[in-house]
Amino acid sequence: WEEESFASWVANVVIAFVVIKYLLYPGLGFVLGTPAPIVSVVSGSMEHDSGFDDFWSGESCCNDACSRSEVQGVFYESLGVSRSDFREFPFVNGFNKGDIMILANADNAVVGDVIVYLSPIRPDPIIHRVVKTLDEDDRRFYFTKGDHNCDIGAFEEYIPEERVIGKAVWRVPLLGWVKIWAVSLWQLIVG
Repeated sequence: WEEESFASWVANVVIAFVVIKYLLYPGLGFVLGTPAPIVSVVSGSMEHDSGFDDFWSGESCCNDACSRSEVQGVFYESLGVSRSDFREFPFVNGFNKGDIMILANADNAVVGDVIVYLSPIRPDPIIHRVVKTLDEDDRRFYFTKGDHNCDIGAFEEYIPEERVIGKAVWRVPLLGWVKIWAVSLWQLIVG
């Protein structure tokens, strides 16, 4: 193998893929207590258009399809979350499409935490903020809402804890665009 040959480049890519997929990713998952320790944000549902004050006093209606419009602060206060409570939440200013989130075990997720979970009606995992928890028959259920969304969707209610993949603990801005572009390119190629 020559250092700058095409075959050497391909071998390096294959080795890097194998190391990341079968050693680094599972090892990180084991340490953090989650089967998916790294996720890319693929929607704008957690974006804040500006700073916290504008978010809190702004309307929660984020697009023309909204069935209702309400001030974000009024919405959260109706759930018992005050302005000062929200300021203490992780990711108080949301995060953006294209960010990467590092996840940890979500066993102790509480109102305000951002969780990633699987929904039976959507193909991709969802990353939204916990707005309510409910303990019923020795099971915990979560209710979530995307900070930028109009309301709580039906798929965001009564999420059993076994559907939760992890809790977001750290954000890496923009790096997730690599995955978004790669998936888009792959879909373009395969049709």
